Amino acid sequence: MKYDVVTIGGATEDITFYTREGVLIDNKENILMQKLLAFEYGAKIKIDKSYSTFGGGAANAAVCLSLLGLKVAGLVAVGKDERGNRILKNLEKHKVDTSLAQKLDNAESGFSFLLVGQSNEHVVFSNRAANAELQINDAELQNLKNTNWIYMTSLSGKWRDVLKGVFSVKGVKIAWNPGHIQLHLGVKAIGMYLNRVKVLVINKDEAIELIVSDKKYAKKDSKFLNNMKNLLKIIQGWGPEIVVITNGRFGADAYDGNKFYHQDVIREKKRLDTTGVGDAFGSSFIAGLELYKGNIAKAMKLSSRNTSSVIAKQGAQNGLLSKKDI
Repeated sequence: MKYDVVTIGGATEDITFYTREGVLIDNKENILMQKLLAFEYGAKIKIDKSYSTFGGGAANAAVCLSLLGLKVAGLVAVGKDERGNRILKNLEKHKVDTSLAQKLDNAESGFSFLLVGQSNEHVVFSNRAANAELQINDAELQNLKNTNWIYMTSLSGKWRDVLKGVFSVKGVKIAWNPGHIQLHLGVKAIGMYLNRVKVLVINKDEAIELIVSDKKYAKKDSKFLNNMKNLLKIIQGWGPEIVVITNGRFGADAYDGNKFYHQDVIREKKRLDTTGVGDAFGSSFIAGLELYKGNIAKAMKLSSRNTSSVIAKQGAQNGLLSKKDI
């Protein structure tokens, strides 16, 4: 079967807790941990409300892309348990092909606990579980030849083998939103793949972390590292055709080696939950490139519209726009 996009990465069930008892701490002295959410040690924390929804980078991206009219399959791993059944049924409900999903014996399906503070920013406690068992074997390689795009998100487990497999596929455009494990190990670990990447999507903190992992930039001051054009030019120079960096309430910026692009935040009607906004932005950007024939400015505006809608509803997928909506 021929797909527009195959998403690769995590699929989870998410349990979200809201509390107003945390304290947001300004920690600008540490360029890699500029904000901290703290709670009194040993205290019993009151939960205001909680929800059960679905998430995971590959699942969120797949639902987003499918709603925007693309033919999508999710290459994800789940356990043969009730949670795994719920995760796959949710994808199927959104017309995502789950025939590529790996259903594993003796593994529990992944889940996350999301703690949402009073400013509606969140901290995620993630149990990768079956997601860490995802593999790219001969069957997966054959299926990946039958897609226009691969959209790859956070990986765990034998992620080096997954990267090696994915980047061995020729003639397919690759969009990559790398996860904490890959970014924490720095450009030395992932730099070899960047010249195969069509679109790299990361947030500003991740961009800084990636850049300071290079000895050439490790001692640069905060003024240099907080300059978006510096970040874009350095990372794009490592190989990606297009680099997109999101920056919270300051919007997002992109660079294709010729032109810088900026997209302001489109203000949401209400700010309820920031979970999944990165997945919504990145996958909407790929959908926009397809829908608007490579127009980066239009793709970024679509991404901003979709993230605004996601923030206004609880969960990573509930606010996603459909093609009809746009």
